[in-house]
Amino acid sequence: MELFRLTIREAAGLISGKEITPQVLMESVFGRIEAQNSRVAAYLAVTKDYAAAQAGRLTTGSSGNNPLYGIPMAIKDNMCTKGVPTTCSSRILENFIPPYESTVTKKLLEAGYILTGKANLDEFAMGSSTENSGYFTTKNPWDLTRAPGGSSGGSAAAVAADMCIAAIGSDTGGSIRQPASFCGVVGLKPTYGLVSRFGLVAFASSLDQIGPITKTVEDAAIVLNIIAGGDDRDSTSAHIDIPDYTAALSGDLKGLRIGIPEEYFIKGMDKEVETSVRAAIAQLQALGAEVLPVKLPHTAYAVAAYYIIATSEASSNLARYDGVKYGIRATGSDLIDTYMETRAKGFGQEVKRRIMLGTYALSSGYYEAYYKKAQQVRTLIKRDFDEAFKLVDAIATPTSPTTAFKIGEKSGDPLQMYLSDIFTISVNLAGVPAISVPCGFDSNALPIGLQLIGRHFGESTILRAAHAYERAAGWYTRRPSL
Repeated sequence: MELFRLTIREAAGLISGKEITPQVLMESVFGRIEAQNSRVAAYLAVTKDYAAAQAGRLTTGSSGNNPLYGIPMAIKDNMCTKGVPTTCSSRILENFIPPYESTVTKKLLEAGYILTGKANLDEFAMGSSTENSGYFTTKNPWDLTRAPGGSSGGSAAAVAADMCIAAIGSDTGGSIRQPASFCGVVGLKPTYGLVSRFGLVAFASSLDQIGPITKTVEDAAIVLNIIAGGDDRDSTSAHIDIPDYTAALSGDLKGLRIGIPEEYFIKGMDKEVETSVRAAIAQLQALGAEVLPVKLPHTAYAVAAYYIIATSEASSNLARYDGVKYGIRATGSDLIDTYMETRAKGFGQEVKRRIMLGTYALSSGYYEAYYKKAQQVRTLIKRDFDEAFKLVDAIATPTSPTTAFKIGEKSGDPLQMYLSDIFTISVNLAGVPAISVPCGFDSNALPIGLQLIGRHFGESTILRAAHAYERAAGWYTRRPSL
């Protein structure tokens, strides 16, 4: 077996047992990147020299039984990496090199990970297909004519194509889970506040969350053990005791109550997706879980509320890109003209669209009609989940209403693209955790994802259920042939 195909657990076992070195593993992964990245286009930047220096330092040290010691990982290019370009896939930041590490990448460095490169994304994480990157479109490793999902499409495609052992993404409305579903890998969006956002370039600050994209559920738990925890530099992070998430992976689902919301099985959903997800639910039941119906009545309003809240926050957050402090600068006739020329040149169409939508929603006379109303709907959606979790321990739904769509199929219709996240958006509005795990393939051999949603800080529960299902179903063993 080629080393680049290993999981974190498998690679960590070989490194700690001194059967391989971080250098050997790194060389295998970079060989895979050299062979496949020109086809998949998962990376904006490949950091081979940086990684070689990291591996050289690790080879002389000791793993200390740290499972991320010497593990090659990709980082979505909206997280600051000291001395390594961070562009958010935007022309406006094409020359930006951060002078500091994000909290997540700092924790990974302390754990001994090796940075393979910065993964492509939709510009400023605004999109569901990675077609909105300011540089190029990432391809789905299962079918190079199809989108890998977004906005963490580069991270998911890199994991699926074995061009890293694991990756880090961010999720504002499904941006970890939807590409994980499209690419046949595992994607975990933690509870809002469980993982520090310091050093994550902000899109929508009340929705953004960092999480792992991995080959297995166990690997997701391993990464979460490292990156979770409070941070004084992030005022929204939660200072709570962090359990060992791998300890929850018992394989036993007896006594676990799983809710099935009728609102997530809707008209227009791909029939093959529904069939696979219902089969996965039956498998969970066969493993000992009790399956119950639950209601999430305000689900229908989630997309509308999300696209008001997210665009409003984006309008505020992206005001800082003016060509004065960092990034590109266009020369105008005066200061205001310089701002306008810089933003017109630096931002792509989708980012401009969302800035304009958000600015309108926050403008005088419209704030209460749009933004305030959307926040009230958000409260109702959160209340729906609170009520459901009085009855059940987790909720099972499809991750996406379809499998991966053709590149270009939805890029001309923003509304259709926005609806790609219809099953994932509510989770971000409520701030609860959710995981996507492969649950089958359609007739085009494209992966299908099962989403498991938990109560606040209920990561152990959804990891337990996802791991038991994954091991019983075995879909995780299938890899794209490329």
